[in-house]
Amino acid sequence: MNYVNTLLFGLYPYLAGSVFLIGSLLRFDHGQYTWKTGSSQLLSRRQLRLGSNLFHIGILVIFFGHLVGLLTPHWVYAPFMAAGTKQVVAIVVGGLAGLSCLAGGAILLHRRLTNPRVRASSSFTDNLILILLLIQVSLGLLTIFSALHHLDGGAMLMLAEWAQAVVYFKGNAAVHLAEIGWIYKLHILLGLTIVLLFPFTRLVHVWSAPLGYLGRRYQIVRRRA
Repeated sequence: MNYVNTLLFGLYPYLAGSVFLIGSLLRFDHGQYTWKTGSSQLLSRRQLRLGSNLFHIGILVIFFGHLVGLLTPHWVYAPFMAAGTKQVVAIVVGGLAGLSCLAGGAILLHRRLTNPRVRASSSFTDNLILILLLIQVSLGLLTIFSALHHLDGGAMLMLAEWAQAVVYFKGNAAVHLAEIGWIYKLHILLGLTIVLLFPFTRLVHVWSAPLGYLGRRYQIVRRRA
């Protein structure tokens, strides 16, 4: 069992991370014509705006919440926030963001499966990655019920120690998850699998987020007489 735990939570993260980085680089270098979101807005706008906004707002909050929450060492926030308080904040914010992401993703998936024009333009990987993301968000929401039984922040600290051990190359990362619940482990494994599949899906458009728009000058548009 220790070997399996080390394989899944000590070695698999580095395999998934390596494929994520190298695969993204190779796809950008050799397949730039496939580096796109494949937007279906021109085919049908029905349900797109609501579903897309709910999904993207939710997933962005979840992503940055995980990024900051897991990779910030405990000693940074310990002087002004207890681990239990941080866990409650994570439950509330993450729960609301998760529900938003789940609702938006369900709308988008329903649109892809029921709209003939959108369905015809959707690839297998388009549908697969959306389904995996919805399952992942559902698992994340299910962890809330487990977290409500121990609001001391203990499980959150173990998850953070594991994530920091992996990202900061501290070694022996899997030992931090030895006592964690199975729902958390399943959530982590599916998350790593999504990272592994990232370069082979439309998710690569995340690398091309148009951050330049934030500092761009206003564009003046004049109506024709």
